[in-house]
Amino acid sequence: MIKQFLMNLLLSFIWVALTGSMYYTNFVFGFMIGFGILWIMNRNDTDRRYFNKVPRIISFIFYFLYEMIKANVQVAYDVMTPKYFMRPGIVKYPLNAKTEMEINLLSTMISLTPGTLILDISEDKKTMYIHVMYLQDPEKFVRDTKSGLERRLLEAIR
Repeated sequence: MIKQFLMNLLLSFIWVALTGSMYYTNFVFGFMIGFGILWIMNRNDTDRRYFNKVPRIISFIFYFLYEMIKANVQVAYDVMTPKYFMRPGIVKYPLNAKTEMEINLLSTMISLTPGTLILDISEDKKTMYIHVMYLQDPEKFVRDTKSGLERRLLEAIR
């Protein structure tokens, strides 16, 4: 999988060198072309993990950016209006993430989202305690985070 990623990067750099345009958009376009070339060359290969993982990672990045922008707009609206809409609360969040890296990435992604903060992780690493600034329904928050952020993150890194 690392070999395919490095080959994809090499094809991206070759594309940038051939076009003579050193912009990140040109590099991304070269990466997509390289991905397509590698996919065509390896379509009969049994190891297809790289071709499944790259779209999941890209999907996760866009999902996280959307969630971050949505939370930023909510916090900015609350700051700009005279009435406060905050309903702070602490949620006990059961984890599906198992390894230290998975738990660390999940807690970082949750903390990066405005309005949320990780307070603690239990000793057995099965529960995370999250402070949520706009908590309407704790069960809905857990359900949405599990089906959205945690599921997509684990699909991207496993």
